[in-house]
Amino acid sequence: MAGVDQTQKPTKAVIYARVSGAKQVREGDGLASQENRCREYATYKDYDVVEVFADDMSGKFERRPAMDRMLAFLRLHPKGSVVVIIDDISRFARSVQAHIKLRETLSDAGGVLESPSIEFGEDSDSRLVEHMLASVAQHQREKNAEQTSNRMKGRMMNGYAVFCAPIGYQYKKTGSHGKLLTRDEPIASIIQEGLEGYASGRIASQAELKRFFEAQPAFPKDLPNGQIRQQKVSDMLNRVIYAGYIEHAPWGIARRKGHHEPIISLETYEAIQARKAARPVAPARKDIRDDFPLRGAITCACCDQPMTACWSKGKYRKYPYYWCQTRGCPECRKSIRAEKIDTGFEAILKSLTPSKQLLDIALAMLKDAWGQRMDQSALAKSEFKRQINTLDKQQDALLERLVETSQPKVVGALEAKIAKLEEEKLLLSDKLTQSTQPKATMGQIFELLRGFLSNPWNIYENGSPSARKTVLKTAFKAPLGYDRQNGFRTPQPSVIFEFFDKITSKCEMVRSRRLELPRVLPHSDLNAARLPIPPRPHCPELGRGGLSRVARVVKMLF
Repeated sequence: MAGVDQTQKPTKAVIYARVSGAKQVREGDGLASQENRCREYATYKDYDVVEVFADDMSGKFERRPAMDRMLAFLRLHPKGSVVVIIDDISRFARSVQAHIKLRETLSDAGGVLESPSIEFGEDSDSRLVEHMLASVAQHQREKNAEQTSNRMKGRMMNGYAVFCAPIGYQYKKTGSHGKLLTRDEPIASIIQEGLEGYASGRIASQAELKRFFEAQPAFPKDLPNGQIRQQKVSDMLNRVIYAGYIEHAPWGIARRKGHHEPIISLETYEAIQARKAARPVAPARKDIRDDFPLRGAITCACCDQPMTACWSKGKYRKYPYYWCQTRGCPECRKSIRAEKIDTGFEAILKSLTPSKQLLDIALAMLKDAWGQRMDQSALAKSEFKRQINTLDKQQDALLERLVETSQPKVVGALEAKIAKLEEEKLLLSDKLTQSTQPKATMGQIFELLRGFLSNPWNIYENGSPSARKTVLKTAFKAPLGYDRQNGFRTPQPSVIFEFFDKITSKCEMVRSRRLELPRVLPHSDLNAARLPIPPRPHCPELGRGGLSRVARVVKMLF
């Protein structure tokens, strides 16, 4: 390539513009403003603008794609034949080291740097001014970052979220709080159901929670196949912001109450952390579907190990079978038709249906338990306040000891103890501020209870796989044993159905005569004594305090 006369004035120019992010491109006019100013300068200098390069990112210049394309463009032209026009030195680089390195790279590529804001030169005075302006730009960038960080930190200390809104929340402008996190429905309700289900144990593992979120059409997916990353689920379980609290350890901001509406309670969050720290459980199998709803709920009568199930291919079609897979068991690999097991299970579940009278008794107990629960809410609040006052006194005593001591180990231990007491206070305060009203009305709970107790088979037959799983957990307290020759063993029903069974099978009628010791009656009372006394039920199995035990069982259902 032929050389270019260095004394000849260049006629071609390119424009380089940069903003710090894509948000400035969407909401501002920074790139267009820089380009217009550079074009005016090029017209004044009689340059022909042949290309415009624009970046919408901050950081080191090596990571800027437009800068890389511009350097490649300059290397294709003779040295000194193309002028690079920038609006301001701060748009070129934001630190002195990056500016010097970029200037050398640009010079090696054959470009000549010019700007309407500063005159670049190769003499010592021009370089001094250039470096001073680059240093000022660096100082301005660092100062802006410090001010932004301080404002964000101060807002977090006041109980406001400042980072990107987590899944289930969105920022909305309010009159008194500015931008405040608000629930993003229906995603917030989906997250609430999933987190509360994991905390209660209804959702057994994080893998099962992931599949629960994937099954919700409204939940945002981050993979092309309609799935979400497991890391997203783990992050959601660790975020106390869902409980309505704010914390950020890198800034030294301890946990404090936030102004946004919580999705779950702090008690639920603590239960989630306790479950995560406990021994992990095996994830739910993906192949537990409508084909084999009892897989995992029935065991082999010989070895008491869970049975598995599969489809067996026949001559014309496939057939469902259950079988024991335990090595050494006499029934190992001996198939049992799924239809036979399903029919036997149907008979067992239908036999749990109580009579209408017993169901009315259960609902009457529920009404009593409901009233007692409402009465106890006021006492619970008083107890929470007393415990908070006790923790305040303990913190004050520890603070006095902290001031008096100078041993580093003692100081660290006291600070850890004070932080622990503060977490306990937050948990009690959260319980104190929670609504004492239940999530559902008494009529709704009665309806659900009556529907379940009156006909659990109906719910199992018409419900989803998750509903069937819930019925199995609620109706039986242990897996059902099955013998290939004799069928199901005697089932172990849950506590509520066990009480119903005892009341039904072991109750007897009290004799018509009174139970008191006989005594001599006056003649005038003989006719009254001969009147028959209405019989009343008597159940010795319940024993003393039996009705209260049944009431506690009924309360477990909600």
